[in-house]
Amino acid sequence: MAGPIRFRHSTERWNEDRVRRDLLSPLDDTFGAELNGPWFAPPDGWAARRLEMDNGDLALFTWNGQEAYWLGNTQTPETLWRTDKRTFERSPRPIADWAQRELLAQLEVEDPWLAEHETLAYFFLPVFLSKDGRDSTRTFFRDHAGGFPDAGRDEGLRFYDDFLATGVLDDYRYTMASKLGTSQGFDLSRMQATMGEFNTAKLLVDSGNDIVPEVELDSGHSVDFRVEDTLVEVTRPRPPSRRQVDTAIGALKASGDAKTRDQLAAHPGAVLVVDCTSFHDDEWRRVLAEQPSVGYEPLVVFRYRPDGRLEGYARGSVPFPLPF
Repeated sequence: MAGPIRFRHSTERWNEDRVRRDLLSPLDDTFGAELNGPWFAPPDGWAARRLEMDNGDLALFTWNGQEAYWLGNTQTPETLWRTDKRTFERSPRPIADWAQRELLAQLEVEDPWLAEHETLAYFFLPVFLSKDGRDSTRTFFRDHAGGFPDAGRDEGLRFYDDFLATGVLDDYRYTMASKLGTSQGFDLSRMQATMGEFNTAKLLVDSGNDIVPEVELDSGHSVDFRVEDTLVEVTRPRPPSRRQVDTAIGALKASGDAKTRDQLAAHPGAVLVVDCTSFHDDEWRRVLAEQPSVGYEPLVVFRYRPDGRLEGYARGSVPFPLPF
């Protein structure tokens, strides 16, 4: 799988003739391609071109005679195969800013409803314009409100746009965004589970906690968050109608059991957080009324609505503050 969109950095010399020979020509032979000028001026001292394919693929290329940067959601020409990959954050700021301005403008042309939510569009840009994730991620927010049941598209997008605008995940942009958009094809359950991590991040941060996402452990496991010295693992049950366990409480327990047999078994004392945001109102009411255990503590169970309403409960000794 291709993963999120990233620069390729070339340390060779480039000029217009080589761009046409080594980049445009193979892409034109494969897809049909045009070489056009950029929509926005590149940084001073740099030349830039857009390579636009007949199938809708896009690539950006900029060079200054000493080095060059390629960024595309298409087949990478062979001459760039051995170049280093760099995220926006690891690339020169003027180059990254120019490229992201080009991509955001492209997104606005293709899906203006998505570009209206500026912070969300910017945060998920590495997957909204990626080779693998551009269709699936946009479909997820367009048709499934970012994972909220019984909610309009703009409601769901506004919830995440507001949270991401706080900047608390800016340092982890590629790590978090990549989880949403690197699977082959559209996988609603996996995408909903990914947004469960964003919901948990909001829950923890709004409660006054500092978080570190995606913690690699010596055990070989990766845990979703660390809050000070406490590990936090997140799970998000599928709605009951989508699994063999046909009750909300059964779905909750089954989801928790899957985690306790893997990551949590190797790390006792970690907090299990269960995001029930996928549940409909009636399903969630049954869970909240009974407040069931899942056979593991400390446990946090919660549900958000897109207007920010939050409900939940905790079992066992959770060593950090919560709003309920």
